[in-house]
Amino acid sequence: MPARSRGSKLHGRQNVHVEVEPRTVFAGRILYRGRIIPAELGVSEEGRILKVAPSVRGGRRVDLGEALLLPSAIDLHVHFRDPSPPGSVEDFQSGTVQAALGGVGAVVDMPNTDPPTTSVERLEEKGDRFRAKAEVDGLLLAALRTETRVEELAAQGAGFKLYMAPTTGDLAAPPGTDLRPLLERVARTGAPVHVHAEDPRLFQEGLYAVDPEGWAAKRPARSEISAVRSLLPLAEGLRLHLAHATTVEAVELARGAGWSVEATPQHLLLAATAHQDARWKVNPPLRSVAERDALFGSFKTGRVTMLASDHAPHALSEKERPFPEAPSGMPGVETMLPLLLEKVRSGDLALPTLVAAAARRPALFLGLPRGHLAAGMEANFLVVDFRDKTRIRARDLHAPCGWTAFEGREGIFPRAHYLRGRQIVEDGEFVGDHTGLLLSRGDGAGASLPAAPTPRTAPRPSSSPNPSSAPSVPSPSA
Repeated sequence: MPARSRGSKLHGRQNVHVEVEPRTVFAGRILYRGRIIPAELGVSEEGRILKVAPSVRGGRRVDLGEALLLPSAIDLHVHFRDPSPPGSVEDFQSGTVQAALGGVGAVVDMPNTDPPTTSVERLEEKGDRFRAKAEVDGLLLAALRTETRVEELAAQGAGFKLYMAPTTGDLAAPPGTDLRPLLERVARTGAPVHVHAEDPRLFQEGLYAVDPEGWAAKRPARSEISAVRSLLPLAEGLRLHLAHATTVEAVELARGAGWSVEATPQHLLLAATAHQDARWKVNPPLRSVAERDALFGSFKTGRVTMLASDHAPHALSEKERPFPEAPSGMPGVETMLPLLLEKVRSGDLALPTLVAAAARRPALFLGLPRGHLAAGMEANFLVVDFRDKTRIRARDLHAPCGWTAFEGREGIFPRAHYLRGRQIVEDGEFVGDHTGLLLSRGDGAGASLPAAPTPRTAPRPSSSPNPSSAPSVPSPSA
């Protein structure tokens, strides 16, 4: 590896500093203090960013012109259905290819598989399956149940998923279960708990739902609020994360208690109507237009701290069953970031807000050295051109289920995607070669990273159109 040595006197002794030259230098534009500026990234052989500056010497040069370099997204909520019975609509290989094409470089997979991830043995078997198939990086959650071997699973996995109501896989705790002893054990481990917050006691069991509007009435917004409120007295010492929030009141309750919060594109962009079929059936349900708009407003201001897809595909034949019998869930890992990048392009969302929610905050939550283009971080980044609008069509996507609830909407898909400095997407096509790694939570999980160092000579802002008119990047604290 090319290197240069420089000597300096320190307390009468020779201090040798070895400066490693980058293997590759990527030249384009980056987001810096809320502005888009020209810059270069020097990346090491091991896939770490060595330097970000106006000009970086050494290595092979990749000139990306006026394209924007953004950190790869981290999706904290996917269901890749692996393991599942033969013939399942998804697995780790197909799911991680979709992630790569959608600009997601790491995923957190949920435990409600078949069989569910409820033991150390199943977690290890699932990890082996991931290593054998994955094209992007991943972490695995275990289900949190009363019989859970908390300490062993916390040491092996990335945390726990607590289902407070029935959903796919039926892992919810029985009604009336005292969760306090279980949560106290988790708190001692430091592992995070991702919460599916719905209180089934408030479900309208006598209501026969035949469309998403009826489904929202059957599993009302107040059930989410009640579930969050019920955990507040039990949360001391816990790292709690509210999954797929649908209401501002639940968001504010969770944030006030120090939780982190995620929202999905479906709850931010779609609303329940009487004219939709079971493709729009999800848990928790889509809400009204007013509730959706309020949630998007909360996301725009950073009160919703993270973006996640809740990618949960089902075969179209299953979704075509009568509404009450059809399963809940929709695909979304490939379209999550493109949909929100289009909101940036249209001026409805600030780019720094999106980058914080999709990349930087999830990286902080997991304690991973990524989510931010700075020296010392992994070189996981996207090449994005905001002029490349694409009409989303299921036939052009890569979900084996073959459908999307976002048919016909516009998105900004990454032109290229690099994982540890190696290209896995080129001109919108997957070109990776089994580069995914099974990760563990980092030692810094939940902590704040220092701000990126200021270059000695800050490049002048580009005179080209700037998709971000927002102020500086919001604080990364959850």
